[in-house]
Amino acid sequence: MRFSEAEHRLVSEAVTRAELASDAEIATIVAEKSDSYHDVGLHYAVLAMLLVPALLAALPQSTVDWGMSLFLDWNAAVTRGALMLVLFVKLAAVFLIVRYALAFMPLRMALTPGSTKTRRVRRRAVELFRVAAERRTVGRTGVLLYLSLREHRAEIVVDEAILAAVSPDLWGEAMADLVEEVKAGRPGAGMAKAVERIGAVLAEHFPKTSADQNELPDRLIEL
Repeated sequence: MRFSEAEHRLVSEAVTRAELASDAEIATIVAEKSDSYHDVGLHYAVLAMLLVPALLAALPQSTVDWGMSLFLDWNAAVTRGALMLVLFVKLAAVFLIVRYALAFMPLRMALTPGSTKTRRVRRRAVELFRVAAERRTVGRTGVLLYLSLREHRAEIVVDEAILAAVSPDLWGEAMADLVEEVKAGRPGAGMAKAVERIGAVLAEHFPKTSADQNELPDRLIEL
């Protein structure tokens, strides 16, 4: 899901309007995803591989004997080396099948736990805030609104002056508006509404003064 030029303009104009009533600065960033989750695919592949010996141990002996007869002569003895070779082949096959299946990003994303997605999105938001907004305003009044599309998650990260003055609960309406619009397939409108809510909170706690300058770009950044 990519933002159109109209959506970029909608969000940028919302930022400009919100900053007219406050000394605070709002940065907006949207990303396709916050992480590649390669480790998740690897964990599932290792787990599937480790289940192979357990499943083999649970099989009836007759089934094991039948399976071995497919590779050995009827009267051949089953040696430890042959058993280990068969086990190794099964382990490798299962690992590779699961690993390559989870190279398909939608499947990997679907199997990634929600808590993992939340942590990764939060971590990425903080990283981007440190680059784009943290301590880049005179009054330490920067705010980042971050949306990660594949995870269907968003974060609001604020600079130290805002953190000290504004309760995190006050961002709830902004997040609710954003989530509602994203679910409806209108992420641009969601970002704009969230910016409007954020601007209202900032105008109350950090009203506009004559010393205010536009210290952060108003445009939406799409990664």
